[in-house]
Amino acid sequence: MAVIRPEKAAKVAELKEIFSSAKCVVLVDFCGLTVAQDTDLRRKMREAGVAYEVNKNTLIRIAAEQAGVEGLAAILEKNTAVASSAEDAVAVAKVICEFAKTNKQLVVKAGVLDGKVISADEVKALASLPSKEVLIAKMLGSMNAPISGFVNVLQGTIRNVVYALDAVRKAKESA
Repeated sequence: MAVIRPEKAAKVAELKEIFSSAKCVVLVDFCGLTVAQDTDLRRKMREAGVAYEVNKNTLIRIAAEQAGVEGLAAILEKNTAVASSAEDAVAVAKVICEFAKTNKQLVVKAGVLDGKVISADEVKALASLPSKEVLIAKMLGSMNAPISGFVNVLQGTIRNVVYALDAVRKAKESA
């Protein structure tokens, strides 16, 4: 293992904590972004509650190894920025992929989801998932559907009894 200077050890420890505790980490190549584009990306990251910072590849590699994340060394070339979220795994991927659609200079290198390295395509697939609120609403709707159907069946029986009584009443009135 490489010897780390004391001034760099704090940064490695911070990166190790990110890799260990974050639900999702996305590594991107930001080469070619203008200052205005980078500022816009950082603003969108803050709004989504995502941490975003540029780090040296060597420090990222050492921190990832210390955190037990294997397989990142191959993609750590050129410029690398680390985007992470301890709250929502999908938020990181969504912000990065949405921004990359309009800014082709931003390239997704890879991601780390729950301690496992995922490819750029898997990060894009993660970004296409619906939000947590939408998934919860769909699940609750699915749970509510059988109950609603059961209530309608019970109401149908009661409705038929009322129709039968109404028909008997009309028959007695006409007789």
